[in-house]
Amino acid sequence: MSQNIIIVAGDPNSINSEIIFKTWKKLENKIKKKIYLIGNLRLINLQFKKLKYKIQLIEADDKNRPINSNFLNIIDIPLIFKDPFNVSTNESSKYVIKSLNLAHKLMLSKKYRGIINCPINKQLLKKSKIIGVTEYLASMCKVNNHSEAMMIHNENLSVVPLTTHINIKDVSKNLNSSLIIRKVITVNKYFKKLFKKTPKIGVLGLNPHNGELIKSSEEIQKIIPALKVLKKKKVKIDGPLVSDTLFIDNFKKYDVIIGMYHDQVLGPFKSMFHFNAINITLGLKYIRVSPDHGPAQDLIGKKKSNYLSLLKCVKFINNL
Repeated sequence: MSQNIIIVAGDPNSINSEIIFKTWKKLENKIKKKIYLIGNLRLINLQFKKLKYKIQLIEADDKNRPINSNFLNIIDIPLIFKDPFNVSTNESSKYVIKSLNLAHKLMLSKKYRGIINCPINKQLLKKSKIIGVTEYLASMCKVNNHSEAMMIHNENLSVVPLTTHINIKDVSKNLNSSLIIRKVITVNKYFKKLFKKTPKIGVLGLNPHNGELIKSSEEIQKIIPALKVLKKKKVKIDGPLVSDTLFIDNFKKYDVIIGMYHDQVLGPFKSMFHFNAINITLGLKYIRVSPDHGPAQDLIGKKKSNYLSLLKCVKFINNL
């Protein structure tokens, strides 16, 4: 496996230049030499200048690879802008999609260890008619039947939402036993591959108190039938678990907690671990991770952004 690592600079209207700089300063020279940043050279230079960060960017590609660790090597992506921290939505969207497309293409070349994409406003992917980076890359990789999984990982616990960026009112109609089975099999397979351990998995119910397990509940009609199939496949799994008490203490029994929707697991997880976590997409043709937070536009230019999650992403891929 190649040692090189791709970092996609992501949303131009964000804290990304700040966290890239702070992470870069913490990396050892031998890791710095492995980094390829995909982004707009002029934009990032101007953002560093406004932030008063001294770091030297140098344009690079596969055929011209500088090895001086004092330079941050960047593959330039075209972008039209006037204000480096106020790029139009239309230009930002084209820029983000071009960056992700290039990262995907480079990963398929087998010359890179993994992709890290810095935070991206999901509205910028609207032109692609896909609602998130996880889903966008899964589409590029031609992942069938929504079997990819978004896993938020800390050394002590991982969580996975079965449905990702959809409204609460749409969760139930998007859940079915087949989806649960596919997602859990993906989590089980890739967790073992990444961490050399068969995970103990806990699956939450959807409703308060598991809908008291009445016959018409999603627990009875969708979740329990899926769990029966998964147990026959020798997956180490429990459920449906009650979500209002699990995260008090019982979560410690499990390596992975799988919830039915985004905030059911990400809310308590982030309360416990804050920025000490990374987002890993399971089920792609390659490794993709990202910081476990958004572009934080309210913090642009304030130099108060926490870079820990991006640093953990780089170290995670480097140690694979």
